[in-house]
Amino acid sequence: MIELPAIRWGVPYESLEVDEVNHFYTGEPVARVHTVGSGIIQRDAKKAKNARRALQALSPAELIAKCKAAGELFESGTLTVGDSTQSPEDFIQQQSATTGMPISMCEANITKNAFVLKNLEQILDCLTRGLDLNILARGYGEEDRGVTVSYQAQCDALGAVLPSNSPGVHTLWLPVIALQMGLVLKPGSSEPWTPYRVFAAMVEAGIPKEAFSLYPGAGGEIGGAILASCRRSMIFGGPQTIQQYSGNPKVQVHGPGFSKIVFGDDCVDDWEQHVDLMVDSVYKNGGRSCINASSIYASRHTKEIASALAEKLGPIEVLPPDDPQSGLAAFTIEGSAKAIWGALESDIKDSQVTDMTANYGERLVEKPPVAYLRPVVLHHSSHESVSRNKEYMFPLVNVVECPQARMLQAMEYSLVCTAITEDDDFRRELIASTEIDRLNLGPIPTPKLDWLQPHEGNLIEFLYKNRAVQVAT
Repeated sequence: MIELPAIRWGVPYESLEVDEVNHFYTGEPVARVHTVGSGIIQRDAKKAKNARRALQALSPAELIAKCKAAGELFESGTLTVGDSTQSPEDFIQQQSATTGMPISMCEANITKNAFVLKNLEQILDCLTRGLDLNILARGYGEEDRGVTVSYQAQCDALGAVLPSNSPGVHTLWLPVIALQMGLVLKPGSSEPWTPYRVFAAMVEAGIPKEAFSLYPGAGGEIGGAILASCRRSMIFGGPQTIQQYSGNPKVQVHGPGFSKIVFGDDCVDDWEQHVDLMVDSVYKNGGRSCINASSIYASRHTKEIASALAEKLGPIEVLPPDDPQSGLAAFTIEGSAKAIWGALESDIKDSQVTDMTANYGERLVEKPPVAYLRPVVLHHSSHESVSRNKEYMFPLVNVVECPQARMLQAMEYSLVCTAITEDDDFRRELIASTEIDRLNLGPIPTPKLDWLQPHEGNLIEFLYKNRAVQVAT
């Protein structure tokens, strides 16, 4: 069992308050994490400027090179994590053991996070739209066209309250170190592994340990203290979290994606060519990512589309996490899967909704002390169906019949929208929509991200303020 101390600006801290992180199925302890109270976090926050100063001693180019080395170590190195050594295989096994995610999903996420670290130069080049990073480091400078520009850092360290359900989201905060800002992280209660392994890899690669604080543990006190103490933070959560921090410029909120696929009237008759794309969009990552498609809109053929998806997704069974074909993650919080299924049963009672997977066996699979939900495909005969855009933490997709002229209104918010259409007018409407964050024009699966594009909000715009500077000559 690994002992994970809190990290206070690079210094391990052993607390009298210790939480256990247990195996999702056997209940056996896998790690002991040392927690701290809000008072310590608030006191530590006053030293955030020291983290930035330590990083400012290195140029952006040097930090990017060290992040690239950290990416290699994260992916393939044996690192000191807590009081133990951890190989990549250990990391994957531990992550699966405490989160209930399949081994294959954990393997994919280690590759994804390593890719971002190893390609940070190109990613930052795109996020900054080609801005010389030395201008950010200095605070001002001249662009290629000879204009003086200035960017004011809005914090010394970014706070992040991290989730347990989808380790791939760590890619959103990984670039921060190369921007010469520290990190104050609250790891997910059942997934401390990624933040601790990133910390170990970055320190091993030569990045100052003083740039990092990690405060693990369950409960909301730690996360609340980080959000209150850091001048810029990001948090991951559900609709209530989004509502709580909506309009707060200091907090970047990442919640449900409500991602969608839409067929234009000009392409919907060819829907059969895109069945695999739709299945991939719904099922990849175990359906747990904000970029998984939760609704599909078309003006016709919707019953046939839903039936074809049910034929592909309906038979998928619950498999052991170490099975290479396993694609469903366990619900490790007691009663949560049953509660979700109860809500779905209520939705299905709507006369406009048909469960297309009803003939493929029970959807709720209880394996005490955990439970699983097998994929669900719902057909909505009208775009006025109340539950047409609902999203859950497993592969569920709503196939909605809707006239093209009403789609943008009926779809509401979408983190990712894949639009299969060549209709120029419809494309212009989609491009102009303020309800779509990331638009794929053409048959691109919703989980297929281009890391050279902002994922959900631009990190640079969140961390820096463009301001005027005049320099006397």
